[in-house]
Amino acid sequence: MYAIIENGGKQYKASEGKYIDIDLLQDEEGKKKTFEKVLLLSKDEKIDVGEPYLKGVSVEGTILSHFKGPKLIVFKYRAKKRFRVKTGHRQKHTRVMIDSITFQGKVDEVKKVEQKKQEVKSTSTAKKASLKKEKSEPAIAKKPAPKKPKSTVKKTSTAKKTTTKAKPAAKKTTAKAKPSAKKPAAKKTTTSKKL
Repeated sequence: MYAIIENGGKQYKASEGKYIDIDLLQDEEGKKKTFEKVLLLSKDEKIDVGEPYLKGVSVEGTILSHFKGPKLIVFKYRAKKRFRVKTGHRQKHTRVMIDSITFQGKVDEVKKVEQKKQEVKSTSTAKKASLKKEKSEPAIAKKPAPKKPKSTVKKTSTAKKTTTKAKPAAKKTTAKAKPSAKKPAAKKTTTSKKL
């Protein structure tokens, strides 16, 4: 949501929670300022345009500080007359934090938004409460298995190996080997003749 306001013959875009820099105001820092000249109001996707100003719409802000803007160079000269004048200027500005944009029907919208927030909070608190109940309910107590008494006889390492290897073996399926069509060639013996 934003509004276009007029101040000092200039137009500024004002949004809630943001600040704008306008020409110097004579009010002190920390004071509240209300702008009644609102040219345009945009809320959600609806735009209201004034002729020239909107009735019943105002923008409220707080003056944060007064400061000077960047230096501007003013250079005057006349050709062929040896006339050159160079001066600088820093414009004074006021920074205003926009607190709220008030218009007719805003109270109803604020109430609707607050109701939605409360509904979301109530559902989230209900979910948290149900989770806490689930955590706080005692789990069914399982009886611990009776412990076997430790034997005094020491087991030998071979006994351990046999007990660990005594797992049932998986049955393997055997496939018949197919006879190969080619027979391996017999080794040829060569005799070398000496010349």
